[in-house]
Amino acid sequence: MATEYRVPHEKELETIDVNVNVGPQHPATHGVFRMVLTVDGEQVVDVDPVIGYMHRGAEKLSENCDYRQAIGYQDRTDYLGQFNTELCYVLALEKLAGIEPPERADYIRVILTELNRIASHLMFMGAFGTDIGLFGTSFMYTFRDREIIQDLFEEITGERMMYAYFRAGGVAWDVPEDFRQRCFTVLDAVRRGIDDIDGLMTENEVIIARCRGVSPVTPEDAINWGLTGPMLRATGLAHDLRRAEPYSIYDRFEFDIPTGTQGDVYDRYLVRLEEMRQSVRIVEQALEGMPEGPFIAEGLKRTLRLPEGEVYMRNETPRGEYGIYLISKGADKPYRLKIRSPAFSNLSALRAMSVGSYVADTIITLGSIDIVLCEVDR
Repeated sequence: MATEYRVPHEKELETIDVNVNVGPQHPATHGVFRMVLTVDGEQVVDVDPVIGYMHRGAEKLSENCDYRQAIGYQDRTDYLGQFNTELCYVLALEKLAGIEPPERADYIRVILTELNRIASHLMFMGAFGTDIGLFGTSFMYTFRDREIIQDLFEEITGERMMYAYFRAGGVAWDVPEDFRQRCFTVLDAVRRGIDDIDGLMTENEVIIARCRGVSPVTPEDAINWGLTGPMLRATGLAHDLRRAEPYSIYDRFEFDIPTGTQGDVYDRYLVRLEEMRQSVRIVEQALEGMPEGPFIAEGLKRTLRLPEGEVYMRNETPRGEYGIYLISKGADKPYRLKIRSPAFSNLSALRAMSVGSYVADTIITLGSIDIVLCEVDR
């Protein structure tokens, strides 16, 4: 009797997308940030960033403080680039009030701001290396050298983080007598530290395999998304406000603008690495040219009152274009203060950069943006 064989019926299996919650308490989010990933297997099909956990009303608080008190709230936005945010704020005040700071104060500001940029990028290198899989090695390297810079800042301002050292018209007090020598000593350590990071990460096969070709961004998309800073320059656009719209005394210094070629995660790392070397160049030139003289403009009253008007000032912080829009009604405090957050604008492109990639790649894409949530949420 012949055996009857049945042709198996091919059943079409149903697949559903799954939502994966990352954060708000998660090492990869670098702060209190949450993103909900919609995944099909390991592939990301949608990203929903959820912000606002760190909102503390920095803009409204600044409007209820006098102009000097509000400096401290700028420190608390980008708490890794405090001198950069302070500088933008006091430049806005000086622009509206017509205050001209002494040359010595300008040089001090530039030196501290560029050292602050290096310290911020060192923090990025340490955290980014951990995201990729270098575990504690990158943090040990970078925190060793970042601590040297932080010690210098503490000597000058009395604070490790929230400095409130810059003033409209100059700086709060003069730097120590051994300032030049201390800075050169710090730069020697920083150079060695940058070379160590370069040797650890740049040619590391893990870094290259995990970063090259991940979330590439074209120059056109970068402009449309409002990207600034290293995120923009990684696409190949050599746009830096220190060169495009020189503020303070940046037009006196020679430095290059590092750019990438593919706009991917690896290029964002390389741009920040080279930016540290360029900051060292700027600090060296500023130390050589720093004059003696007063550290703050003469004739300023303790309580500053700005004339009626409005002003927008922007500068190049470690994360990109930081802006202060300020309206004065002639009082001793701002009528309106609005902060343009570079990290917020950069973060807004996360969905477009992540859809279509894998979950693991989305984590390092987020890390490559180098967000500070206090600046994003304000």
